[in-house]
Amino acid sequence: MKQTHHPRANLNLMKLLFKPHPWHGIESGEDAPERVNAFIEIVPSDTIKYEVDKASGYLKVDRPQRFSNICPALYGFIPQTYCGEEIARYCMEKTGKANIIGDGDPLDICVLAEKNIPHGDVILEALPIGGFRMIDDNEADDKIIAVMKGDAVYGELKDISDCREDVIERLRHYFLTYKSIPGKGKKSVEISHVYGRDEAYQIIRHSQEDYWAKFPYFDI
Repeated sequence: MKQTHHPRANLNLMKLLFKPHPWHGIESGEDAPERVNAFIEIVPSDTIKYEVDKASGYLKVDRPQRFSNICPALYGFIPQTYCGEEIARYCMEKTGKANIIGDGDPLDICVLAEKNIPHGDVILEALPIGGFRMIDDNEADDKIIAVMKGDAVYGELKDISDCREDVIERLRHYFLTYKSIPGKGKKSVEISHVYGRDEAYQIIRHSQEDYWAKFPYFDI
C-alpha cells in the first residue's frame, strides 16, 4: 500500500530542509498576541534601511536612512500577519476617517531592548505593550511597540503607559520623519493615536485574520 503523508508533515519536512520564508514560514507565536515572534530587519546602528524581499524572503536594501534619522529600536514585523481589510476597517472605526486601506505589508513591530543586537535577519520573542496608529497616504500602517522577552531594562513593562515618555517620543519622531526629504515637501504621514497593550492585541488579531484571508493556502 502506498504511504501518504499529511500536508503539515510535508511542510515541517520542508522547513528542516530549506530556510523558511520569514513572513510565511515562521508562525506569529503560539501565545500570540500576548507573546509574538518578531523578525528583525533593522537595528539602531544601521545606516541603511533593510526590508524583506517578499518574493525570496532575503533581506534587501530599501534605501539609505534619511540623513541623521536612525531607528531608535529593533524594527521588523510579526510573521503571518497582513495589513488588509480588517486593519483598515478598524482604523476607520477608531479615527472616523474614510477611504483607508491596509498597506499590504506584514504588521510592523518595534522592540525595545537594552542589549545590543548587531544586525538584523534574526528572530526574537517580544511582548507587545502598545502601538502607534499610523496613517501613511490613507494607508493603515500600525506600528506595534513591544519589549524583548527577558530584557533586564524593558522586559518588565506591561503597557506603553509604563514606558518613559522620551522613549515613545523618539519612536514617534522617527516614524513621522523617516520618509521626509528636505526640499521635496512633507509626506502625508500622521500618528492619530498612541494605544495601549489591549488595543495592540486587537490589532495583532486583526492582522492575523487579514493574513489568513489573503493567504488561505498556507493554513494547513
